[in-house]
Amino acid sequence: MAGGAREVLTLQLGHFAGFVGAHWWNQQVRSAASCPPTDAKEPPGELCPDVLYRTGRTLHGQKTYTPRLILMDLKGSLSSLKEEGGLYKDKQLDATIAWCGKLTTHTEELDPLSPGLSECRVLCSDGVWRVKSIPNDKGPPPLTTSTTPTPLIPTEGSIRVWSDFLRVHLHPRSICMIQKYNHDGEAGRLEAFGQGESVLKEPKYQEELEDRLHFYVEECDHLQGFQILCDLHDGFSGVGAKAALELSCDVAAQVTLPSAPLGVLLQATLPFHCSAILATALDTFTAPYRLCSSPVSMVQLADMLSFCGKKVVTAGATIPFPLAPGQSLPDSLMQLGGATPWTPLSACGDLSGTRCFAQSVVLRGIDRACHTSQLTPGTPPPSSLQACTTGEEVLAQYLQQQQPRVMSSSHLLLTPCRVVPPYPHLFSSCSPPGMVPDGSLKGAAVESIPVFGALCSSSSLHRTLEALAGDLTKLDVRRWASFMDAGVEHDDVAERLQELRSLAQCYQDGD
Repeated sequence: MAGGAREVLTLQLGHFAGFVGAHWWNQQVRSAASCPPTDAKEPPGELCPDVLYRTGRTLHGQKTYTPRLILMDLKGSLSSLKEEGGLYKDKQLDATIAWCGKLTTHTEELDPLSPGLSECRVLCSDGVWRVKSIPNDKGPPPLTTSTTPTPLIPTEGSIRVWSDFLRVHLHPRSICMIQKYNHDGEAGRLEAFGQGESVLKEPKYQEELEDRLHFYVEECDHLQGFQILCDLHDGFSGVGAKAALELSCDVAAQVTLPSAPLGVLLQATLPFHCSAILATALDTFTAPYRLCSSPVSMVQLADMLSFCGKKVVTAGATIPFPLAPGQSLPDSLMQLGGATPWTPLSACGDLSGTRCFAQSVVLRGIDRACHTSQLTPGTPPPSSLQACTTGEEVLAQYLQQQQPRVMSSSHLLLTPCRVVPPYPHLFSSCSPPGMVPDGSLKGAAVESIPVFGALCSSSSLHRTLEALAGDLTKLDVRRWASFMDAGVEHDDVAERLQELRSLAQCYQDGD
């Protein structure tokens, strides 16, 4: 891998995980392009895209740039997306390569609302999908420099599945469909943990996953680890648990959409909306092990957060970070006072009175000119934060003041989070960057926002895990046919409950 990137392999398990993943892949630098830019004059960024993406070539010799990704979903969940992707087995690809080598095409399924037309989706060299309607049975129109097709930006009402707004190509080894369960309908659903766990015990799916793992892992030069995005509300929880066990993954962070406002206008019932917020947080949390220079390895980050038997962390974010025009970072942090600077993204209830043991904090998207206070020479600084000479010092000092005894890792990045379409229009440009002052959207959507995010090992998890164990104690699995059909035994539940309570003890405040 170019530049000696320390590669990460992503597993994306479940349909809502697909929504989060689609937004995340769309947000990555150069994510919409099918191959990395060749302009040697392009300045290097702070984040290394090769950590998540891989280079390759089609059978025709065309360079490709695709996510290092294995995803699993259910039958009927892909819409018009081909299971093998559109790069390597697309008959239209030959014509595209012969034309100029910078465009790829594939034809979507016939639109039942337009029986006389079909659509040709074109991924241009600028990384933008464009669409043209063409008569059936006549193939795609000639691609000429004078053609100006309309950019393909799906409307929110038209989005049913995550592939409807995915704007990157996937490798043929990425998609693994679980055909025995249905995405839609009442019957044949993947509901229970045991059902999902048993999926990866079947030779068919076990071999498919192992083959894909070997393919991606063996081409890596410096693999640093795996990251798993997994649905927890259905049987994919069992798929994820089995995969994590096989890969020896330790640290888990449960994230959900908070009830408290985040400074954005969204519809929490729309997966397209809430997954966008979680993808933005994910893009921030994972930044430390994706840095081009002086990165924190995934192993180092996990070790810091999972000491003394701790395996679960909480997540929090401020989206967007409230920095007003003309305001400095020290001023903005001082305005937060002693309150927790981010909104919890984990279902841990009220965090007041809880203790943080260790945390990884990332603040990104703040212009360098705003990192420190610009005091008039000779003016004494009003606070210790305003006396700091670098933004990194400001952030570290602030965290030390907030949590004096906490083991903290902090990163301050110039790179903001990208929120260009098809990311939903949740922010406004007519106010401080990304903020909506009066509860209504005005002006054009912003293209990037500052974000403050953190992963924390917190004593709040003691209460949360104990409450979860209490709820499970009241559950009679014999009343749920899908649990019994998956082979779940009463003794298995009792064993898991004991493990859960033991894990909860690791987060006691006095530990």
